[in-house]
Amino acid sequence: MRTDGLDFEGHKVGAVYRTLARTVSETDIVSFVNLCGFVEPLFIDMEYVKRESVFKRRAAPGALTFSLSEGLIMQTGLIHGTGMAYLGGELRIVAPVLEGDTIRVEIEVVDKRETKKPDRGIVTYRHRVLNQRDEVVLEARVQRMIRRAEG
Repeated sequence: MRTDGLDFEGHKVGAVYRTLARTVSETDIVSFVNLCGFVEPLFIDMEYVKRESVFKRRAAPGALTFSLSEGLIMQTGLIHGTGMAYLGGELRIVAPVLEGDTIRVEIEVVDKRETKKPDRGIVTYRHRVLNQRDEVVLEARVQRMIRRAEG
């Protein structure tokens, strides 16, 4: 893990980074659902899940998958001390993440551009969240404001 993030100049278009993996537990799902108010039968009623869901086991909300993937990215240290703002992006949930699945993220730098302000630039990343079978479960195109090198 890096302890100092890459500054704007250190980001190279085409560079790919990989996170560690993380198994999604029942506790993760239940805690997130309760914290955020996702009170849908698909997330809180296991009898409904067994009877009605195509998954037959507890599914993670897509918002949880995205949040966990962001946490995995933070753990790489890629933007420690250099990430200034999350500016948004596009998100696509491709497949479900179920209790017991293990996810990891591949991060690719796809674009970068300078801004009018000399202390920052905008970096665009492509995130691919993969499960334990190397299946893509979430894709995102994310823009972040990244600090420029001093001097």
